[in-house]
Amino acid sequence: MASQPDYHPAALVQALVDGGVDFVIIGGVAVVLQAMPRFTKDLDICYSTAPDNIDALGTVLVGLTARLRGIPETVLFVPDGRALRQTQILCLTAPAGDIDLLVDPDGAPSYNTLRERASVMELSGRRVRVASIEDMLAMKRAAGRPQDLADIESLEVARELGRADTDGSS
Repeated sequence: MASQPDYHPAALVQALVDGGVDFVIIGGVAVVLQAMPRFTKDLDICYSTAPDNIDALGTVLVGLTARLRGIPETVLFVPDGRALRQTQILCLTAPAGDIDLLVDPDGAPSYNTLRERASVMELSGRRVRVASIEDMLAMKRAAGRPQDLADIESLEVARELGRADTDGSS
């Protein structure tokens, strides 16, 4: 049995940014960046489905030696652009950690809107887009799992604190 990879979301993010991939961070890492620290075991991203972006994403994933998570290594799968064009959700593992790729997450607006409303933040020396608190709230409400419900509370507090900081009522 293969050992669990060490989780290094920064290494995954660096590879994506350096590979020229157009993506927005969603999920647990977005909650950490937008609201509060919490444990998360993977990096979730939503990405542009433009053909050149899918090819760039595939190149990065192949370079990371990403493979299907939870599937025996003997199953041949190459996470290249051809494979990505045939999927809407893909859960992969790589030496740097797990990454979930979502084309159209439940509760999310179109990718272009998600990208436009995203916050631009710095993570390990790279500028990245992180889903807005409002979009994260919509996605978390749509998912509705126990962790999502806890994340909703944290995101709502962060939203209120952000409003207090910007309206002079802090």
